[in-house]
Amino acid sequence: MPNPLKIRNSTFSWGMRTYIMGVLNVTPDSFSDGGNFNTVDAALSQAELMIDAGVDIIDIGGQSTKPGAEQVSLAEEINRVIPVLQAIRPITNLAISVDTTRAEVAKAAIKAGADIINDISGGTFEPEILKIVAEAGIPIIIMHIRGTPQTMQQQNNTDYEDVIAEIISFLSEQIRKAVEIGIKREKIIIDPGIGFAKKYEQNLEIFRRLPELQTLNCPILVGASRKSFIGRILNESDPKKRVWGTAAACCAAIFNGANLIRVHDVKEMRDVTLVADAIAR
Repeated sequence: MPNPLKIRNSTFSWGMRTYIMGVLNVTPDSFSDGGNFNTVDAALSQAELMIDAGVDIIDIGGQSTKPGAEQVSLAEEINRVIPVLQAIRPITNLAISVDTTRAEVAKAAIKAGADIINDISGGTFEPEILKIVAEAGIPIIIMHIRGTPQTMQQQNNTDYEDVIAEIISFLSEQIRKAVEIGIKREKIIIDPGIGFAKKYEQNLEIFRRLPELQTLNCPILVGASRKSFIGRILNESDPKKRVWGTAAACCAAIFNGANLIRVHDVKEMRDVTLVADAIAR
């Protein structure tokens, strides 16, 4: 089991229970809640609701990563993320992560009080981000992806001989680079990247074979909340109506070794983790 991780007043004792990362998209175009929280007041209110519901980490993102999403300018991403981070930081000692692939956003976020960098590219879009995280001495979440959000669902990026073997190979290499540059091994969290350059069947296979990721000896984060594979199973086009499908996916993840779940519906998934943990742990 990976070593415990201390962030501010929280200690993440991996394997003791499942931890909840709450999604706070401060974007106009995210796939399930774009535009809902893209003012500082709205984002702060949502953060307060997540804190009251028992969230462990608040994950702020200023760049949509849905399939086909266009990248915003660096200035725009900073202008979305930093004021929200500065508003939330004084009201909680919980861990705050920033979801970004950009080194300059990471640098500004760390300066404003971010505790974790959550990089969907695993440090491949802008490798300098690893150096910035290493110098700050904070944790990083390394996710598997092929291509970019604009290209990740093209066939050349979703064609795998063995999807789990390739995810493990990618994550292993990025962990090696992160450690080499000075990030402590116990401060690396891995994410198989559900829905990122993955087809429907591949997403389901990742859940079934999730225990294989434990060979990397890092905490495992799974982000399945409201995603399209759940919509396909439920025949539900509205992401906000995929709460119970998300609950089932979170249970599957927990039973197969996930340490962290990244979700939109914190209150509901808190109940899910309490029951799943009581059975599985």
